[in-house]
Amino acid sequence: MSILVVNERYDFNALKELLGVTDGNLASHLKGLEKEEYILVNKSFLGRKPNTNYEATTKGKQAFKAHLDALEQLIKHQKVG
Repeated sequence: MSILVVNERYDFNALKELLGVTDGNLASHLKGLEKEEYILVNKSFLGRKPNTNYEATTKGKQAFKAHLDALEQLIKHQKVG
């Protein structure tokens, strides 16, 4: 999600390369994000090659921000020492 929140969209192969994951692993995570309506899937062709792009939805961006806020609160409330 962090990649999709800071970029307008990202394609499957670029995500796979950046994250260093397998096709199947990435596909299953993306499917879960799509099911929750956190991302939009855009399929097109570049010449004759299929290309799939993903972009974060408003709902996905809000959920990601809430996740970061929760992590920040957790860190702030950790006891030191």
